[in-house]
Amino acid sequence: MKKALFHSLVVLLIIALSLACGWAYTAVCDRIDRKKYPCLYEEYVQSYSVRFGVPEHIIYAVIKVESDFSSNAVSSVGAIGLMQLMPDTFDWVKMKLGEEGTSALLYDPETNIRYGTFYLSYLKTRYGVWTTAFAAYNAGFGRVDEWLDNPDYVDQNGILLDTPFAETTAYMKKINKTIEIYDRLYPASPDSQ
Repeated sequence: MKKALFHSLVVLLIIALSLACGWAYTAVCDRIDRKKYPCLYEEYVQSYSVRFGVPEHIIYAVIKVESDFSSNAVSSVGAIGLMQLMPDTFDWVKMKLGEEGTSALLYDPETNIRYGTFYLSYLKTRYGVWTTAFAAYNAGFGRVDEWLDNPDYVDQNGILLDTPFAETTAYMKKINKTIEIYDRLYPASPDSQ
């Protein structure tokens, strides 16, 4: 009887230690991942998330993928800032918002997040699906409109699944994966849903 009790206690101790090690491992991994996937510029992201109806995790994912949070980033094709907006897109959004200024403002984190978030909101409204909006963010809505007319790239519901540009297809997947990571690391509170 004592031997059976001892074995039961050992088994329970092993289970408890396993659970504790699993919890500690997850906590350490999440802490490392939070350094790789930060929530910088929180004030601007929160403000423009509410103003334009774009979930915060989507904004953070786009910033992470586009510039890795570098406000001075410039791409090889001339996209600028945190959300990597092209000067032509900046001018278009500036007109839509009724604002003034030069494309040098794209280096300003608040302006870049405001314009990038407005543009994401516009694309989501235009296409109704985030993944298609991400394709348009990467390749432009003129190209996406063409792809949506091609049955090789859409499902039976007319949702864009693939593109002829490997970069855009990879971008769509990368943004969605990054959103999943932000959702896991920073679960939304019930009040924010």
